[in-house]
Amino acid sequence: MDRRTLLSSAAAIGAAALVGCSRSDDDAPRPTPSTPAATGPAGDATDDSWTDLEVADTVATGLNVPWGIAFLADGAALVAQRDDASVVRIGADGGVDELGAVPGLTTGGEAGLLGIALDPDDESVLYAYVTTGADNRVVRLSTDGGRLSEPDPILTGIPVGGRHHGGRLLFAPDGTLFVATGDAGDGALAQDRASLGGKILRITTEGRAADDNPFDNRTWSYGHRNVEGLAFDADGRLWASEFGEKTADELNLIERGGNYGWPQVEGTGGGDGLVDPLVTWSTDDASPAGLAVARSTAFLAALQGECVWAVPLEGEKAGKPKRFLTGHGRLRNVVVAPDDSLWVTTSNTDGRQVPKKGDDRILRVTFS
Repeated sequence: MDRRTLLSSAAAIGAAALVGCSRSDDDAPRPTPSTPAATGPAGDATDDSWTDLEVADTVATGLNVPWGIAFLADGAALVAQRDDASVVRIGADGGVDELGAVPGLTTGGEAGLLGIALDPDDESVLYAYVTTGADNRVVRLSTDGGRLSEPDPILTGIPVGGRHHGGRLLFAPDGTLFVATGDAGDGALAQDRASLGGKILRITTEGRAADDNPFDNRTWSYGHRNVEGLAFDADGRLWASEFGEKTADELNLIERGGNYGWPQVEGTGGGDGLVDPLVTWSTDDASPAGLAVARSTAFLAALQGECVWAVPLEGEKAGKPKRFLTGHGRLRNVVVAPDDSLWVTTSNTDGRQVPKKGDDRILRVTFS
């Protein structure tokens, strides 16, 4: 199985029905912030059905910066490997197969093959957020026959730079596609509602602006520095995790047409006309990438913080964050699996630290 080893426990997972950033962003030594390490409105978990997270088993090892994960109806999962620019299929039968690489991509740093999402109406159609030498873009691929087709670009011209690519894709229940983009290192783009940079976009599967967008273009919200996590809660509210610069990483509740303040403000205190984050962390304690919502809780995978942060949610309110799953190195993504466990990916092969034997890996995490 090449560099990848699927541990024996993965077959049991399948039988049970299996769900980034440059040194300058999530890794660079930064001034000690004056804000607390993790702050949020007073309050504790509103869902008492769990008290701890436990690593039940390791799904797969030997992966290359696993970034995006998409689950198939048969319990298999597609996993995007950032620096290889390739997609692997982790089968319900316990096998790991490579579907192929996406050609023509620029990799290294934060760039490469990032988020993926399956078409809600046809799981043989895969959407991917990728970096080329000219831009970031959303492409459509077929997985028929167990191999990736040539990419068909549906949205091009997303600003590209040495950092802040964004990259998360998320389909909404109405079939529109949310796309998280970064500011490409140019903060002014985030406030330009006509630019595709520093935004959360809402598009059709053909890449056009979705109906009822607030500015009659692809922009859904703006004033973002670098969003790498998107997730819906049980009531359909959209949440996003965002990298700060020197003071505050953020968990945001996304409003249609909302201005989230970057680069004028980082963290809270933006004032009239700007939307404040509901939770902030020091940039040393988070660098939040992937985001999942389950059991009335937002789970954020932290690269710099090397943990999963759990934030209790109650409607549009967020409680006090709590740290889980330390000791596994940098964590990049967290997703809800079909068996209601969490899959958590490490990111120790991304050039920021010395990998451990077996890195990178996907951990299957259960609630207790």
